Amino acid sequence: MSNLEQSYDYVIVGAGVAAASAVKGIRSQDGSGRVAVIGSEPDKPVYRPVLTKDLWLKDDETLEGSSLAGDLDEDEAVDLVTDTTVTEIDPGAHVVRLADGSTVGYGKLLLATGAEPRVLAVDPGPRVIYYRTAADYQRLRAVATEGSHVAVVGGGYIGSEITSALVQNGVQVTLVLDTEDVQEQMFPRALAATITKAFADRGVTVVHGSVEGGQEDDGGVRIRLDDGTSITADAAVIGVGVLPRTGLAEAAGLEVDNGVVVDEHLRTSDPDVYAAGDVASYPDALLGRRRVEHVDHAEKSGEHAGKVMAGADEAYGYTPFFWSDILDYGYEAVGETRSDLDLVEDWKDGEVGTGVVYYLKAGQVRGVLLWNVWDSVGKARDLIEETGKEPVADPETLRGRIPLG
Repeated sequence: MSNLEQSYDYVIVGAGVAAASAVKGIRSQDGSGRVAVIGSEPDKPVYRPVLTKDLWLKDDETLEGSSLAGDLDEDEAVDLVTDTTVTEIDPGAHVVRLADGSTVGYGKLLLATGAEPRVLAVDPGPRVIYYRTAADYQRLRAVATEGSHVAVVGGGYIGSEITSALVQNGVQVTLVLDTEDVQEQMFPRALAATITKAFADRGVTVVHGSVEGGQEDDGGVRIRLDDGTSITADAAVIGVGVLPRTGLAEAAGLEVDNGVVVDEHLRTSDPDVYAAGDVASYPDALLGRRRVEHVDHAEKSGEHAGKVMAGADEAYGYTPFFWSDILDYGYEAVGETRSDLDLVEDWKDGEVGTGVVYYLKAGQVRGVLLWNVWDSVGKARDLIEETGKEPVADPETLRGRIPLG
């Protein structure tokens, strides 16, 4: 049996960034309500960006130092349990059912179940890592020592970040892309090509193809590609996107459509059930309904859901941003940054190095990429809002709207 009480004022399913932030939101309105945080992962909440960033690049960064559990552990009215799976939620009875058969009652419930990695025909194991959790970081760190060889499958957000981190730790990387260039679903062609070349210049072997299968093999990993070739490495990191964890919500009869559908207060189709973070499909005040898989949204929406659960009556009017560092480059971005939108590129001195990319649809700026341009997320949001009300007639006039520094 889990060491949980029979019922709580607030139950949070999931124990990641959104969950930890939700407790903060609850406490801003309700100083003593009983809270249960139930996580299926073995680890307590951790600030997830460090798993691909600071833990690899800063000598003084530790998993313990990145923990978000401190305030939860110190709060006597919060019970945090990990390695515990919720198998069912029953909104009618206001209970959640756990894998051991026990039930926990709730007044208000938050689904902060996050997302799970898309899987390929490669069996997960100690050396095949679908990179997402603190445990995944620890497994990779044990293998990815200087001079080791790691295959990274996928050139998106996670694939590019972990490739960058490994290279800077003296690890040999083979990067498997099913596209021509890294991050090409997001970056303009010239920028995607620049990053791919930067990886190659740092010793990364870039291989094009789709993964047909693979398994752990003789103390390492063998990945088979669709052209019949295979890659052997000490470990494989697979980062090919994630899917929202909506199973509990669907089974409970809540509205689900590419995520758990919530209103502007982050409330689901059941008035006492809320959703936040990666799993929530929410009405963005500037961009309309969307789902966002980044930590800024997990923090802000989690905290907001907690406040509303505890009695606040405010709409979630925030448009989140995200950021990354790849080798010597860094960026911040806000909104929809898909390369299949209409792009206007504004590069300093006409060269891919420092610049702003505007992503448009029907004259509205839907997203902005700030490449080595800093402190401009607010300006980007303002532009998204402004062009949402009055689309631009000539997209080329956007050049210079956000200074390149």
